Amino acid sequence: MRLIGVDVGGTFTDLVLADTETGRSVIHKVSSTNADPSIGVTQGVVELCARAGIAPGAVDQVLHGTTIATNAVLEHRGAVTGLITTRGYRDVLHIGRHQRPEHYSIQQQIPWQSRPLVKRRHRIGVTERLVPPTGDVLTPLDEDEVRAAARALKAEGVEAIAICFLFSYLNPAHELRARAIVAEEYPEAFVTTSAEVAPQFREFERFTTAAMNAFVGPKVRDYVSRLATRLKEAGVAGDLQVMGSTGGVASVAMVAEQPVLTMLSGPAAGVLGGAWAGALSGRRDLITFDIGGTSADIAIVSDGTFGEASARDTWIAGFPLLVPMIDIHTIGAGGGSIARRDAGGAFRVGPQSAGAQPGPAGYGRGGQRPTVTDANIVLGRLDPENFLGGAMALDVEAARRVVGTFAAELGLTMEGAALGILTIVNANMANAIRSRTVQKGIDPRGYALVAFGGAGPLQAVEVARMLEGREVLVPPHPGITSAMGLLTTDLSADAVRTCFQLSTALDPARIADDFAAMEAQITARFAADALPVETARFTRAADLRYAGQGYELRVPFPAGAAADATALFERFHAQHKAEYGHAFPERPVEIVNLRLTGAIPRPHLGAPPPRAGGSLAEATVRTGRVVFGTPTAPEAHDTPFLRREALPVGQPIPGPAIVLQTDSTTVVPPGCTLTAEAGGNLLITL
Repeated sequence: MRLIGVDVGGTFTDLVLADTETGRSVIHKVSSTNADPSIGVTQGVVELCARAGIAPGAVDQVLHGTTIATNAVLEHRGAVTGLITTRGYRDVLHIGRHQRPEHYSIQQQIPWQSRPLVKRRHRIGVTERLVPPTGDVLTPLDEDEVRAAARALKAEGVEAIAICFLFSYLNPAHELRARAIVAEEYPEAFVTTSAEVAPQFREFERFTTAAMNAFVGPKVRDYVSRLATRLKEAGVAGDLQVMGSTGGVASVAMVAEQPVLTMLSGPAAGVLGGAWAGALSGRRDLITFDIGGTSADIAIVSDGTFGEASARDTWIAGFPLLVPMIDIHTIGAGGGSIARRDAGGAFRVGPQSAGAQPGPAGYGRGGQRPTVTDANIVLGRLDPENFLGGAMALDVEAARRVVGTFAAELGLTMEGAALGILTIVNANMANAIRSRTVQKGIDPRGYALVAFGGAGPLQAVEVARMLEGREVLVPPHPGITSAMGLLTTDLSADAVRTCFQLSTALDPARIADDFAAMEAQITARFAADALPVETARFTRAADLRYAGQGYELRVPFPAGAAADATALFERFHAQHKAEYGHAFPERPVEIVNLRLTGAIPRPHLGAPPPRAGGSLAEATVRTGRVVFGTPTAPEAHDTPFLRREALPVGQPIPGPAIVLQTDSTTVVPPGCTLTAEAGGNLLITL
């Protein structure tokens, strides 16, 4: 099959075409069209097909990672949203859990209060009430009030409506009926229910998740529909599928219905791409390290599998969500991160970024503040004539000017200030990695750091050195690794049910019934998209906690555990000990949620053809002066600049060295060894 992966970033749209039968792949980059990303995506797909020498109609599938939903929330530019809820509970979205994001600050902005997804005047309560433990009807739904609410929201210009009733995760009947009524009264509105998006307990998080689904719904729905239409008009016959936050892809129909599932679409693809690259080198314990212009995304892959964020860790732009996501930690540190002195005079780098416009000063677009990219230019680590394969010339004098001005403020040399910028941004990244490893009982020294994104290979070795790491892997095409990750996964869908059962009073029949119902739900979803349901495979999991705890751990649910849960609880005790350093085997364990993931296999991106390699002499472009060392003791080294595609295979090359390729630059500091592997990766040994 011929597959195309497309990952849209703020500056560039990355594309890769892979033929799963021949193993051939072709890559391409185009400028992102931020006003309407579908234009740039379609242009890139057509140009990529031309480069590969195939007609657009020969493409079987287009797989897409998008940030439309994420950006809508980060920029708070979603639809005008309304809420219909149980009478007396319209302020659940405002009150939250009385959490204070900054515990000791008396002046802080709580996201769900300072920038609510639904304004208070657009929240309407109606008469209805369900009660636990099974969702019995205490007060019937007043349908006339629902009709009146729908009409009122329509008159207010509301574009999307979330329907959230108490205990609807136990019985969705009232929400479904209310949705049908709203569709009759206001068919143009985007309507979602909390039971469809997040059928779990915790009202605040469930209400917020449904509200966010409505908030981003019209924008995502219109975008994927517009993109699918543009691709068809361009002659692309293959289906469009979109990456979800769990690492699986979904159909356009699934995404249009539940766009909140795409919140980490792009970063999730990067984790998959990093895992694919690790497998090329036979590494299964990995830290994926994706650095772009604005941010760095970090995830952990243990024994070839990546973790899923727990309920207490799943946040987007300060809002809690109840949707499954790969455990990805993002910090504001990238090539465009701005160096500055704060109000107290301290040296800071990020999270503010120069963005794509004007970008770093070295881009020659008018940037006037020193950035990480400018620091790398000043230190000689970026080749002005070979940036992006020579497609973009760097303005060295502009970079030296802004870094020199900043250096004068600090009382440092220009090279010292540039090294200081890199030291601080690298320390920020290393600390972020420690928060996902050391603080969770994982020793990062046993993990290979997989560096990708445009800026990942520039910073990775020095970050690994701070972590006392031993290896850094640079994938074959680091700048488009996220696009390649899109081609390594399956179609998937998830289902969840809250069950609340104690280990001392299990009801195995109910557990089995719940799993059977979820399997039927996922199968019906696949069938609605005309997918081959007979090939679907299912994976079970459960959220467990000790009785009395506030949050859960997600544990794989062994086959047969519905009848004998001993193995399930043993896994929970072991995982609790690994996460927190202790366990209480004698205490009752509570099963809170049951989870099921359905996946339909599809062709994957394979390993690239083995590299033949060249010689060190053929690979050497020039030798230049590159600065390493510390801010107070910079050291200049004569350093070879090497073309990656010509590197000799299997020959260790001592650092320092700079490796050039179209989509990124790799820095190999002194004291490290570089080896180009036959499988396609660069292996840097510290």
